[in-house]
This record gives sequence, C-alpha cells and structure tokens, in this order.
Amino acid sequence: MGKSRNLDTAFFGQPRGLSTLFFTETWERFSYYGMRAILLYYMYYAVSQGGLGMDQATAASLMSIYGSLVYLSSIVGGWLSDRVFGSYWTVFYGALLIMFGHISLSLPFGQGALYASIAFIVVGSGLMKPNITNMVGKLYSEEDARRDAGFSLYYFGVNFGAFIAPIAVPWAAGGFGFHAFGAHQNFHAGFSLAAIGMFIGLVQYLIDGKKYISPQSLVPTEPIEKENLRRVVTWIVAGLVVVLAFLGGLFLVGQLNIENIINMVTVLAFIVPIAYFVIMLKSKEVTSKEKKKVQAYIPLWIAAVAFWSIEESGSVVLALFAAQRTVLHIGGWHYSAANFQVLNPLFIMILTPIFVWLWNNWKNQPSSPKKFSGGLIFAGASYIWMALPGIIHGTTAGKVSPFWLVGSWFICMIGEMLLSPIGLSVTARLAPKAYSSQMMSLWLLADAAAQAINAQIVKFYSTGTEVPYFLSIGAVSVVLGIGLLLISKKIFSLMEDEA
Repeated sequence: MGKSRNLDTAFFGQPRGLSTLFFTETWERFSYYGMRAILLYYMYYAVSQGGLGMDQATAASLMSIYGSLVYLSSIVGGWLSDRVFGSYWTVFYGALLIMFGHISLSLPFGQGALYASIAFIVVGSGLMKPNITNMVGKLYSEEDARRDAGFSLYYFGVNFGAFIAPIAVPWAAGGFGFHAFGAHQNFHAGFSLAAIGMFIGLVQYLIDGKKYISPQSLVPTEPIEKENLRRVVTWIVAGLVVVLAFLGGLFLVGQLNIENIINMVTVLAFIVPIAYFVIMLKSKEVTSKEKKKVQAYIPLWIAAVAFWSIEESGSVVLALFAAQRTVLHIGGWHYSAANFQVLNPLFIMILTPIFVWLWNNWKNQPSSPKKFSGGLIFAGASYIWMALPGIIHGTTAGKVSPFWLVGSWFICMIGEMLLSPIGLSVTARLAPKAYSSQMMSLWLLADAAAQAINAQIVKFYSTGTEVPYFLSIGAVSVVLGIGLLLISKKIFSLMEDEA
C-alpha cells in the first residue's frame, strides 16, 4: 500500500475516499427511502387525490415485489463489477439509472412512468448496492486497524440518509398527511426531491471519486475473456428470449397483467437461491466439511427469509396501518403517515452501539443459531403487538395511538440487531472457498425471497383482516424461532468451528 493511503486520515481519522463513498451512499439512501416513503400512497390514492388510483392490494403487492427485484438484481451488479466495468464505473452507472428512475416518477405520465421508474431503479440499485460497499473495503489494507471503524462510519451514513428522507420527501410532496385523508398531494414534487438527492450524490462522486478511491476500484478484478464474453452474451440473450416468450404467451391468452408478472418474479425469487444451494452442495470444488457448513446455513437462511418478511413490511403493511388506523398528531403537533418510516433507521442507529458493546462484553453469549432464533421471536412479537389495538378496542374501525407503531418498530429492530449483523458474519464464515461471493449473494437473496412472499400475502391485509393477519404471521415467526432454538445444537455441530 502506498504511503498516502496509509497516512490518509482526512475524514474523521479515516481515508478521504470514505467521505466520497459516505455521502454518495447517504444521498442514494435518501433518494431511495424518500421515494419508498410515499410510493405506496401514490399508487393507491385516487387520481383526484394526486395518485394513480390502483387497487390497494395490487399496490401493496407491487411495493413488495419491487423490493424483491432490487435484491435479485444485486447478483448481476456484482458480476458486472468484477468482470466488466470495475467498481467505480459500475456504481456510477447505477447512480445514473437511479436518478433517471426518480426523474421518471417526478413526471406526470401515470403508470407508464411508474413502471419505467421501477426498471431504472431496480437495475441501478443492483449495480450500486453490492459494489459501493466493496469500494469501502478497498480503501484499507488488510492490516489497517481502522477498517471496522470505517465501515461503522459508512453504515451510519446509510442510516442517516434513510432517516432524513421520510421527513424531507413527504414535506416536499405538499405536507403529505398533514391534511384530511382525502386531501390532494403533489407526489411528483416529492419524487423530484428524491431525484435531486441522487443528483447531488452523483455530482460529488464524480468530482471526488477518481482522486480519493482505491485505484483497484477503477478496473475489473477478473476481466472476462472475449470467448467467455460471447458465451455470457448468448446466455443473456437466451434468457431474455425465454422471458419475452413467456410474456408473449401471457399476452396471447389475455393474461398479461401486473398480478401475473408479480407471480413470475415471486417464483424466480425462490428458484435462484435454491439453484445456488444445489450447485454448492453438488460441486466437486466444495469439500465435505464445507458442505456440512452449507447444510447448517440452510435453516439459518430460511430463518432470515421469515425475519425479513416481517421487517420489510414496514414500508407496506405498517405504512397502510399508519395512514388508515393511526392518529397523525400528538397535541398540536401534526405529522405524516410517511414519517413513520424514520423509525427503522432511527432505532438501528440507537441500538447498534448498545449491541456492539453487548457482544464485546458478554462472555458466554448465545451461539449464532440461538441469536437467529431470538431475532425471529422478536420479529413475531412485533406483529403480535400490532394485533393488540384491535383486540383491546374490539374493533379496527377507529384510530389508535401512534405509539403502537413506535413499539412495533422498536421490538422488530431488536430482532434485527440479533439477526442481521450476525447473519453477515455467519454467511462469510460458512461460505465454501470456491463460492465466497455467491454465498454473500445468497444472504441478499433471503431478503428478495422474503419480499416475494410479502407480495403474495399483503393482498390479504385490510382494516377488516388486521387482527388475524398480524396474529397469524407473528405466531408463525415465533413458532419458527422456537423450532430453530430446539435444533440450534445440531446446527452448531454442523458449523463445527463456529466461535
């Protein structure tokens, strides 16, 4: 490593390049979570209220499958970075597409603009999401003791962008939620602010990027050879032909609609991770010892799917509850239903240092499978908590205190602290040597599968089904958590060298 990188302490004792990536990701998260804070309402609000007038169940399902596609696309982004563009340019192209996606939504062109936006942001996020984190790692040598602190600072930027977005973007949308439920909203102004946020992040990335990031990020780590490139292009074209043929078949039989496309993506979100597991377990490059670790990872991965299914419902089911069932004022202080989206990043920022201290000082702490079990139980408890207002009041027709939502998010975020960071660590630890990158992709695919499940089950949520919906899903999560706890010793033994 060069002297300048080793001695570079320009950003809170960290390399100057961390500042570039910190603010790029802060603005990207601002744009993404700002857009998500109001997108559901934009889709199902009536045209007279500034929305698209979609059916609420379809809008909620589309929101979930949108999130699933973002995580599915990250697999392609990682490959393009390693083999074709390099991290720097892959992130640049991703940020550019994300900005175009928000610009599409800011224009009053109806559902066509919505679907174009989804396409832009899904592809852009797939290019950007896995690679900007990789660029952070390249700022440090293996022996640099600042690495963990640098990643902690970077993730603060991620959550800070996600925290301010649900405040600023709804405000730009014309005081969204401050008026009666039927008030007209200027959603396009909110989407414009999201586009401006990504533009700011992109500009500072271009100005600072090449000067301060690692030179390794400018080129692909394993450039693809020409003969292999032809084979890849052939496979891509073949895949596109299959997809287009399927869509064409649906069109010919009069079944080409958003519901069937959502169903197609749901199936895909499970086929891909299952294929990954099968390939690893059958690969000759994976030793028998490594295959035991993959087997140990399967129940943990399933637990992660169950957890993320509840955690990711914050921008869908809990967003509906916020708009339809929650008192949107405390005394004279009025706020937006979209503002509740700040609770996720806020509690993560509060709880992270507490759990870091806990894991550093708890001598006989539970094994990773037991922590996963706790995460599932807390996630389930957060949903059971949400069933209580309807049970206590004997009706789901009125409005309830906002503190029900605050409590639910807090309980769920405790679960996230038990599962999410532990999951990243376990994924890296159990990965076969020949499939280390693919194993991390599998972790992201757990979220994709979870949101694909949500795309199907959110159709059953309404004010009338509120209590059984929360109770049944919450109970399933708790039961799965208890089941995982009962087999945790078996999983631990398969993990073998798990610390």
